Amino acid sequence: MERLGGHSANDTVEVRFKNTRKDFYRNPDGVTLNPGDIVAVEALSGHDVGVVSLTGELVRLQMNRKKAGNDGKELRKVYRKARQADIDKWQEAREREKPTMFKARKTVSELGLNMKIGDVEYQADQTKATFYYTADERVDFRQLIKVLADQFRIRIEMRQIGARQEAGRLGGIGSCGRELCCSTWLTDFRSVSTSAARYQQLSINPVKLAGQCGKLKCCLNYELDTYLDALKQFPNNEPRLKTQKGLAYHQKTDIFKGLMWYTYEDDPSNFISLSVDRVKEIASLNEKGERPSELKNYEEEIVVEEPDYENVVGQDSLTRFDNLRKKRKKKRTKGRAGQGNNDQGPQAKGGNQGPQTRKEGGRSKTRNRSNNKPNAKGGGRPGNPNKGNTPKNKPEGHKPNAQKSGANPQNGKPGGSENRNRSRKRPNNRRKPSNDQSKTTS
Repeated sequence: MERLGGHSANDTVEVRFKNTRKDFYRNPDGVTLNPGDIVAVEALSGHDVGVVSLTGELVRLQMNRKKAGNDGKELRKVYRKARQADIDKWQEAREREKPTMFKARKTVSELGLNMKIGDVEYQADQTKATFYYTADERVDFRQLIKVLADQFRIRIEMRQIGARQEAGRLGGIGSCGRELCCSTWLTDFRSVSTSAARYQQLSINPVKLAGQCGKLKCCLNYELDTYLDALKQFPNNEPRLKTQKGLAYHQKTDIFKGLMWYTYEDDPSNFISLSVDRVKEIASLNEKGERPSELKNYEEEIVVEEPDYENVVGQDSLTRFDNLRKKRKKKRTKGRAGQGNNDQGPQAKGGNQGPQTRKEGGRSKTRNRSNNKPNAKGGGRPGNPNKGNTPKNKPEGHKPNAQKSGANPQNGKPGGSENRNRSRKRPNNRRKPSNDQSKTTS
């Protein structure tokens, strides 16, 4: 097995600490370690606790990529698997980090320093605290270290990081909906320029091209090599095409479809799509002094492929919510329908009993049982024979003009729409007196 820094890959492990900080440690005692094990490791002073992230042959590949162990320095060693007391003290140190960061930011503001405290990391034995900060210029923080050491009673270490490293330590969700690359797997931060966006035919919009750190997104470099290889087939100088109709200018390019769009100088809204071979052919004719008649003769037909699924329930229709709602049907209440059926029962059994009168308060009222029954459809008011009667139920000798005249021939009360509206407002649940309760007077 290849030896790196005087140690073989079998006795070397990668340990991950808070956020993205990782380091390599040797395992001299041969303790069986697997990814995910919590271990106590050697620190510059004291000990620290971390989680094993890589073991075996992968450690050698990572050390070769990061060029670790080539400087001749001795790798620190793994003491043991963490005990419960080590884990409890480690968790206690992690709980102190956030309050310490807020107090440190307040102290920086009081001292008037142009810097930002982004994160604080305690060592597991709580003997040292590392403050990560960002600053645009050099900062003299000697007085800050004295104040923090006197306030927290621990050893203070200040470490400056960039904007991308700060975003990686804080973490977050990118515009793609996934966790930030710098906080998961990305370790080397290469410079990103706006030319990467131009090669990929992206609009130079700082809001869309900037990431959470405020810099250009690192993912702009992921597919840049693929675009550069595809652009080798296109003309380098984007030539202007000369035709008998006029001069045509290049407007846009579809790299993966191999199409270039041109418009005439006097008609900039009419786009004509040409393949790369057609553009090269017309450009070679122009170099010879020849001009084709029109670019329409060389235009490529763009075939739009329809999706291979069926719109069964209309979920793709943009006007599916524009249909007017159907009018709701008026539902008849059960009580009103049941009352009309019960009122018709006695009449069917006993027949028409004729008019009856009774005295109420010294006044005699005539009640016509055949005409004051409420109709199941209209629900007329008892005592008013002009309401709730369909043409089939009208009594003999009934004159339609009597209702229009505004007077009721039975009780002398005014009829018409006023009396009709008044009867609608009153509930139609009045009980009809039985035969025993009614008193007939001569």
